Amino acid sequence: MKYCIFILILLIGYLVGSIPWGYLIGKLKKGIDIRKFGSGNIGTTNVLRVLGGVPAVLVLGGDMGKGIGAVCIGMMLASSTGMSPKIIGGLAGLSSILGHNWPVFLRFKGGKGVATSAGVFLTLTPLPFILSLAVMLLVVFFTRYVSLGSILAAGSFPLFILLCARGETRFYFILSLIVAALTLFTHRSNLRRLLNGCERKLGEKERI
Repeated sequence: MKYCIFILILLIGYLVGSIPWGYLIGKLKKGIDIRKFGSGNIGTTNVLRVLGGVPAVLVLGGDMGKGIGAVCIGMMLASSTGMSPKIIGGLAGLSSILGHNWPVFLRFKGGKGVATSAGVFLTLTPLPFILSLAVMLLVVFFTRYVSLGSILAAGSFPLFILLCARGETRFYFILSLIVAALTLFTHRSNLRRLLNGCERKLGEKERI
């Protein structure tokens, strides 16, 4: 029974993460498939470029909410598994990131997981998250490359976990390494464009 509940928690986390807010808001706002414009991504940056500020804020909130919601659901149901609420919450959060990146509702072609990861770690480890967010904001401020900021924030996060996390530090560290690897993987095309000098900067608009 405990294993069934554990699997159910992971499935719920994945399905919550699979809700494609960028796609849905593109349809509701302009009647468009956001995947056919800009970078083709369903995340906040492409929504900002194509649809503007308000839809981008809605997508950011929705995608972060998926991570927060999945962690909270995992923690609430953890007692039925006999495992630590923080560990179960973290695993549910990881499932939501996987759902965002490879959503069942969009034939497994989703976003890059940055906002959903932010929601997960904001809930689990607020101080390391804030420090990592500061890294991202500084990089974006000086370079205007959101992708570079996301990559460096994810890369620095395991270090902040070691320095600041309390309780389940080893688990959080391993989880942060997995998420950092996922972030690097989903940003591989951005890395190529950064190296070639053709990555788009924050503020560039896309015609629709």
